[in-house]
Amino acid sequence: MPDSQTAGKTSTHSLTVAELLVSRLKEAGLQRLFGVPGGGSSMDLIDAARRDGIGFVLSRREDSGMVMAAVTALLSGAPGLALGTKGPGVTSSANGIASAYLDRAPALYVSDGFGADELNYVSHQYFDQGAVLGPITKQVSLLNGDDPAAEIDMLIAAMRDAPKGPCYVELTGAVARREVVAPAASTPQGLRSAANADALGQAHALLAQAKRPVVVAGLEAAIGDNAAAIRKLVDTLRAPALVTYMAKGVIPDANAHYAGIFTGGQAEYPCVASADLIILAGLDPVELIRKPWAYDAPVLDIGETRHMKHYTEPACGLYGPIARTLDALGEGLAPSGWRALDIAAHRDRFYDAMAYKERPGLTPVDIVKRAATAFDGRPRLAVDAGAHMFSAVAFWPGKEPLDVLISNGLATMAFALPAGLAAALHDPKRGAVAMTGDGGLMMCMGELVTAAQQNAKLTTIVFNDGALSLIDIKRQEMQMPDLGFTWERPDFAAAARGFGCSAWRVSTEEALDSALQAAAASDGPCLIDVVLDPDGYLEQMRSLRG
Repeated sequence: MPDSQTAGKTSTHSLTVAELLVSRLKEAGLQRLFGVPGGGSSMDLIDAARRDGIGFVLSRREDSGMVMAAVTALLSGAPGLALGTKGPGVTSSANGIASAYLDRAPALYVSDGFGADELNYVSHQYFDQGAVLGPITKQVSLLNGDDPAAEIDMLIAAMRDAPKGPCYVELTGAVARREVVAPAASTPQGLRSAANADALGQAHALLAQAKRPVVVAGLEAAIGDNAAAIRKLVDTLRAPALVTYMAKGVIPDANAHYAGIFTGGQAEYPCVASADLIILAGLDPVELIRKPWAYDAPVLDIGETRHMKHYTEPACGLYGPIARTLDALGEGLAPSGWRALDIAAHRDRFYDAMAYKERPGLTPVDIVKRAATAFDGRPRLAVDAGAHMFSAVAFWPGKEPLDVLISNGLATMAFALPAGLAAALHDPKRGAVAMTGDGGLMMCMGELVTAAQQNAKLTTIVFNDGALSLIDIKRQEMQMPDLGFTWERPDFAAAARGFGCSAWRVSTEEALDSALQAAAASDGPCLIDVVLDPDGYLEQMRSLRG
């Protein structure tokens, strides 16, 4: 029998703000946290996570930790979490936060904050951290209000609302350790409705008139059930479909309707220019290169949200959950006038534009194709910014959404290695391959130590061409003299072995194939240092971008 004094009362318990933040994120699906801790609230968070069964991965740089958190968020569908110290930790993290912001990844960054006593010494390390990160985050919070649970729930909702993106918490040690009453579990938000009937009717009219529609899938297409709904649309229309870099795999490369990659450049122009209706399915304008919209056909824009700053003004826009919108739109659609032979011709034209002409020695296309064969498409691929990315994204086979991970919104270097590491930790059996240039690897090489410490099933392939090749291409186009964008090729394999990875340095097809086979059979971190000539990048980029 209950005690008469306690009968009818609801028992409560207290917990710290750090524990509350971790528990709320765990409710939302948090799997692990990343970063470089400081001496303040970050240790409280790591300890709270440990007690809640959530592991911590020590990255070697703050920006890498945020990239790992963002990629984990994309793959898991749950918010990611990265942390760092105040001052230099915040500024070092900014590139990873900007990448999450423009790549639409729902990840939370938490840094140590300046307590009231520290603000007496404003000359040391102090700056307005919220003001610095505010423009590249969706919300900033101190969690020092009367209802921190409500603040946390608002942050999680902001990260998940389209367009998705990161939030920032500046958390002092005193606030992290402040005890609050444990609140009830947060209430899930209701589903947003699909596009309205008038817009759906207008879209149906556009589709009924179109004889040669073309579908372009973007990053929002990779979310949840969106890919399946877009594949159904493409199969119903029997129309050519292109994907952006971040939508690679939404329409599988092996699909008969796949027509190549869309960047806003030249390689896709013959296909898209022949359309009488362009259907943008989840395309985000951050994915396109900075060039004017080249097409006169009307545009049907289907997205999670309307992007007010866009390359084109659509004839009709359908905004809301994409899968539900396409279910509502799909009734009564008829096949288009496209012939399978014509779609295949556009696909072949794209691959021909991206191919290297006959030349001696290893080419980036050779490396990607041989790696895809050796790994048989099993691992995810993470790709760095740089000249090698054209070959990597074009020739690595995409079968499912997020088979290829790339920073396309920010297009930052030093992305592939931490992104690949996050993917390998997210799915240890599948593992990951990271393709990076030598310039990009030198910016984050310490994460090879992280990969070794975690014993991650990750193979890093370095396109070691001794140059900042993508920038040097632009120098060549401007017909300028050598401006110092080249260097003696480092021996990355020797360094990787010193970091605890298996490693090979290769320069021939035979040596590459042998190293790839060994790496594909390994369950631990590997690096293949491929020495190659940068000739050919300029011609390939002109074919892709014009």
